[in-house]
Amino acid sequence: MNWLAHLVLSEPSPAFRIGNLLPDILSALEMGALGGEFRRGIDCHRAIDRFTDAHPVVRRSIRRIEPPFRRYGGILIDVFYDHYLACGWSDYCEIPLPEFVGAVQASFEAQRGALPLLAYARLQQIKAGGWLASYQELGGVRRALEGIGARLRRPCELGRATAQLEIHYEALRQDFREFFPELRAYVATLS
Repeated sequence: MNWLAHLVLSEPSPAFRIGNLLPDILSALEMGALGGEFRRGIDCHRAIDRFTDAHPVVRRSIRRIEPPFRRYGGILIDVFYDHYLACGWSDYCEIPLPEFVGAVQASFEAQRGALPLLAYARLQQIKAGGWLASYQELGGVRRALEGIGARLRRPCELGRATAQLEIHYEALRQDFREFFPELRAYVATLS
């Protein structure tokens, strides 16, 4: 799952939520210095990723992705699932998406002093780019994938893979609707 899912599956504590983003931002060494609610959020992120990566519905979604993008299938499905989450937001969260994103982003500044500089800078990029709410639109999905593609060890034009979302839109949406309640139930057992 990508950032929006990690946030909605988090406990409402700002440090926990931010911790649930940090494994995608910091190295293990940098995260090692963090404790408390940050650590609990980090652990939640890792558990979500393990559950997601092993789930048969997610694997089915990845198999839907056609070459040459299948090799990035895990990344693509993470972002595509955030698109479906954002589009169906009211089915998964009582707080409207703009209000939820605003509260999360306000917590970035409140936690600034407790975060490594790199993490804080990356969170500010997320906020400035409006990334969390942008997943509702295909253009936002494309921009997210372009950014990810540019950061890969071997950069690639991952934004072009948005065509895979369009081609398989309904099948992937059904996969998400089957998978996400199971993920949410799993996360509830972690507390």
